Amino acid sequence: MGIKTDTNTEQLILEAAKVVFIKKGMEGARMQEIADEAGINKALLHYYFRSKDKLFTAVFKESVFKLFPNIVELLKSDIFLFDKIRLFVDNYIDIINANPLLPSFVIHELSRNPETVVEMIKSSGINPVYFVNQVQQEIEKGTIEPVHPLHLIVNMLAMCIFPFVAKPILQEVIFNQDQKKFDIFMQERKKEVSDFIINSIKKK
Repeated sequence: MGIKTDTNTEQLILEAAKVVFIKKGMEGARMQEIADEAGINKALLHYYFRSKDKLFTAVFKESVFKLFPNIVELLKSDIFLFDKIRLFVDNYIDIINANPLLPSFVIHELSRNPETVVEMIKSSGINPVYFVNQVQQEIEKGTIEPVHPLHLIVNMLAMCIFPFVAKPILQEVIFNQDQKKFDIFMQERKKEVSDFIINSIKKK
């Protein structure tokens, strides 16, 4: 029972720290604010995480790895390219929708410490070579138009992530702060992005 409590407390701290880091940034965040957000005292916070740097690294690492569940296996799979694109877009939007602060968090850390981001992504097992090879094979078969595989990957990522990064603007200007409308829009976007990408590369 004690282990479960410890695990829950650590997760509580990580979730609270995520909120404060997103709101204040690494430099502006204070350990006392994180303790207050978590509803614990500062001494307990320091018991779990000795410093703000260690806490930020733990939060960031968890955030990055939440962006990649099933993505590694999907990229390695043998399914047809168009099906893979649809599954990638569908899964990626679901992951970010469940963790809407993550893109901003990653972008913040990219500007602060890009080497850390690169190392964490490498250690996650993400390797575009499988997808790149598959795209090149489909080009050779005549299934798709000649396209640079890396541009294709970047286009897919950008089209999935941008609405979440721009969410404050979209909600204020387009959706009038209606979360339900935004959620419906993102569900519709799965098909829109997949269709757009596939139609742009499909052999005419």
